[in-house]
Amino acid sequence: MTELRYPLHPDIVPRLDPEYAAFHDEQLIALPQAHDLPWDPKIRSGPTVPGGSTPLEVGSVKDYSLGKFEVRVFTPEGTAPSAGWPVFIFFHGGGWTLGNINSENAFSSNMCKHANSVVVSVDYRLAPEHPYPAAVEDAVVSLEWVRDHAKDILNVDPTKIAIGGSSSGGNLAAILALKAPSLSPPVKVIFQLLIVPVTDNTADTSGAQQKSWAENANTPWLSPAKMVWFKNNYLPDAADWAKWDASPIFADDALLARTPAAWIAVTELDILRDEGIAYGERLRKVGVEVETKVYKGAPHPVMAMDGALSVGRQLVADAAAALARAVS
Repeated sequence: MTELRYPLHPDIVPRLDPEYAAFHDEQLIALPQAHDLPWDPKIRSGPTVPGGSTPLEVGSVKDYSLGKFEVRVFTPEGTAPSAGWPVFIFFHGGGWTLGNINSENAFSSNMCKHANSVVVSVDYRLAPEHPYPAAVEDAVVSLEWVRDHAKDILNVDPTKIAIGGSSSGGNLAAILALKAPSLSPPVKVIFQLLIVPVTDNTADTSGAQQKSWAENANTPWLSPAKMVWFKNNYLPDAADWAKWDASPIFADDALLARTPAAWIAVTELDILRDEGIAYGERLRKVGVEVETKVYKGAPHPVMAMDGALSVGRQLVADAAAALARAVS
C-alpha cells in the first residue's frame, strides 16, 4: 500500500483548484520531499516537480560554458530580424538548491517559440555548496555574457534584453534588474518577468512580514518548512536576509525606479503570494509599469506542471504573451 506522506490539508481543499487536487492525490501524495530527506545532491538530476510538458521544437539548442556554470541557448526557427532576435535570460526555480539546466526546458522552449526570442537559460551554482551570493554573481555574469556576445555568438538585439525567472529564479531576475544599470558598462534591460518570485527572505511562519505565509501555511508542495529549508541552505547567515540582493523588496526607491517594466505572476495559495504582490506595488509606486496576475486556486508549482494542469498551461501562455508584447 502506498504510504500517504503528504495528504492535502482539510483547510486548503475547499480553496484548491480541483484539477490540482486530483493530480496531487494521484501523483504527489507519496512523493518524498527534499527537505524531509537526508541531503544528497543527486536529487537534482530529476525533475523538480512531476507534470511538466514536453519541450517544443525550436530552431536550435546549444550549451555554452561560462566558467563556473553553463547556459543553454534556445534559438527560434527561421531568419533573425535584421537587428537580431530579442533575448530573454531565464533563471530556473528550486529554492537556490534544486533544479538544473534541464529542469525548465519546456518553459524555455515555449518562450523561444511563442515570443520569437532567443532564450538563455542559466544553470547557476546552487546551495548549500554555493551559498549566497554565488547565484547572484552568476546572474550578473550571464547578463554580461549576453551583452558582450550579442552579435558574435547569439545574433540578438542588445536593445531588446529581457530577464525572468520562477520562484528563486524570479528572485535572481528581480535582483539582476536592480543591478543592471550599475554594471560597467551598464546594461539596459527592457522587461522583467517574475513568476511566483521570492522577494522577502525575512518572511517566516508567523506571517508577520507576509500574511500569506500564515494564511497558506497548509498549502501543498511549497510548505513554510520547505521554504525555510531552502532559505537556510542559500542564506545561512541571518544578517544577509534583508540585504536587497537577497530580498529585492528592501531595495531603495532610487534603485527600484531604474528597473524595467514588470509582469508578475503569483498563485493564490502560495506562501510567496503576498511578497510578489508587494514587490509589484513597490515598483508601481516609483513609476515602473507593472502587471500583476493572481492565479486563483493555484499553489506554488503550477508553472512547472503545465503538462498536467490547465492553470499551469494558462500561466505559461500568459507569460509568453507578456514577453512577446514586451520585446515586439
